[in-house]
Amino acid sequence: MEDTITRPGYRRQSITNDHYYRVEIFTEVVDLIIQEMNNRFSEASTDLLRCMACLDPRDSFSQFDINQLMHFTTWYPEDFSAGDCLCLPQQLRNFIVLVRHHPRFSTITDLGSFAQEMVKSGNHLIFQCVYRMIELTLVLPVATASVERAFSAMKLVKSDLRNRMQDEWMNDSLIVYIEKDIFSTIDNEKILQHFQSMRTRRNQLSSLSQTETTSSPSIYS
Repeated sequence: MEDTITRPGYRRQSITNDHYYRVEIFTEVVDLIIQEMNNRFSEASTDLLRCMACLDPRDSFSQFDINQLMHFTTWYPEDFSAGDCLCLPQQLRNFIVLVRHHPRFSTITDLGSFAQEMVKSGNHLIFQCVYRMIELTLVLPVATASVERAFSAMKLVKSDLRNRMQDEWMNDSLIVYIEKDIFSTIDNEKILQHFQSMRTRRNQLSSLSQTETTSSPSIYS
């Protein structure tokens, strides 16, 4: 690693292998990764994730921090009233004492199973504010992924040829595209009959089976 090499470029300089791999390769890659992470996760998102980590049930809630969880409520002012914020510190203290000494919660390692156990034991009624925080923590990743899926689908549905699409029609098209796995299980005949019964039409739509029977000879003609 102490052997010298000649740096390529206009000014040819002699540097060691250690300097080349440590400074010009390793440090450069780390800087790119940090820059990409900063672009992907904003300061607000990082702060919110730090607060959510305090509800991790692994190792008897080793990351539990009351101050961070109180800060968590500032992100959801509509879900936590002033009265909730006043009683929440004491509720958090009682909550952490219970879960760390109760054998029912000692073996749980994920927040979803922990929330189910709280409902089974009735503790979601005793620690309502804490359970609300757990619900928000569980819903946030799903809501974020749904929004990203919607924006990705929007680029496909509202193309340059459909730039005058109205909001209602675009919303209906996005739902069908995003939830296409669910819609694929619905029989087309039911969709046809539902569309037919929405209002009176000049001509009644024929069933799909009749349409296929009528059009089949022309396929092989």
